[in-house]
Amino acid sequence: MTSTIQRLSKSGALFAFRDHGSGAPLLLIHGVGMQSAAWTPQIETLSKTHRVIAVDMPGHGQSAPLPEGSQLPDFVAWACDVVQTLALGAMNVAGHSMGALIAGGLAVEHPDLTLRVALLNGVYRRDAAARKAVIARATDIRSGKIDLETPLTRWFGETPTDLAARAQVAGWLQSVDPEGYATAYTAFAHGDSTYADHYREISCPFLAITGDGDPNSTPAMSQAMAQQMHYGEAVVLEGHRHMVNLTAPDVVSAQLASWLKLAPSRKELQ
Repeated sequence: MTSTIQRLSKSGALFAFRDHGSGAPLLLIHGVGMQSAAWTPQIETLSKTHRVIAVDMPGHGQSAPLPEGSQLPDFVAWACDVVQTLALGAMNVAGHSMGALIAGGLAVEHPDLTLRVALLNGVYRRDAAARKAVIARATDIRSGKIDLETPLTRWFGETPTDLAARAQVAGWLQSVDPEGYATAYTAFAHGDSTYADHYREISCPFLAITGDGDPNSTPAMSQAMAQQMHYGEAVVLEGHRHMVNLTAPDVVSAQLASWLKLAPSRKELQ
């Protein structure tokens, strides 16, 4: 799967994306330190029924970074620029981790562009201890202290599937631009409550998926988000941690396929 590089129509910055299939558009946004290739299992499955566009987040893969100090709303504005540049119109959006924060922000700020929204391993209103820890990690990353082993150990177990996925993810983490990584991680550290008060305004089908072993994007967070929605569902995968789209690719793809079949609004269901 090759990437295409294009300029954003509003900012003029370069961004990279993978574009496969045809039909209703599905935008996929990965997490911090990853790249669009992290969605390969979902692209292969969902492009049979939809046009799937997986983007490299700013400062990741081949996409230009946002300025230092950019926060979550800046990443949401970037994603909106992508949607408009590619003339996607109203689309479905799914995000993982930091990408989940961006996807949720898109659904809040641009309901006219969002048919359905799915958040994989999304964070929501961290408690004080978790917030302190993630902000400390962001400070370390900005100062050049990048510890890859700790998140990898936290994200993966010891099954063959986990170990294979871990090797892939380690490669992406090692190749990410340090400045782009620092900017994105800082926005991630501070972004868990940015749109939290507005999630209840989301009226399109909402899906939250996480692993029961994810200590940071917890099942309680997914359930709390889904309970706020007019039309929300939370799915917790047993035996999985933070990278569910890679460690449980078939299950995640099946859940997304079912979500994509839901009517875009409650009104249409009545």
